[in-house]
Amino acid sequence: MATLDDVRRVASALPGSEERAMTGGAAWFVRRKLYAWQCHPWPSIPAEAREILAAELVVGVKVADEFDALALIDMAPDVFLRTTSWGEPKVAFRMARIDGDHLAELVTEAWRVQAPKYLRREFDGDDA
Repeated sequence: MATLDDVRRVASALPGSEERAMTGGAAWFVRRKLYAWQCHPWPSIPAEAREILAAELVVGVKVADEFDALALIDMAPDVFLRTTSWGEPKVAFRMARIDGDHLAELVTEAWRVQAPKYLRREFDGDDA
């Protein structure tokens, strides 16, 4: 089962990433742009998702576009929450149902969506 420490481990390896404590839990930013966060059962979230958020650890991440979010949800509906109030392109997933490799990929890709080019180049090892 993946934990917030697993998210921290992945995020700490990403250039410019910083963790902040937010009202709803931990959140990760790159250059002041949110890319991953611990989800909280706020009253504005639909009841179905709020029940899941209250019962287990759920993390949200930015994705490149609406189609990526829908593809993830369709690929693994038992892992990704179908109902949130955030709109797209964001997706939330159940930490107890995701494997470590997929977690690392989601967090890293969320960071890529928000990171400036120079940080992406630094991460990729591109000198050009």
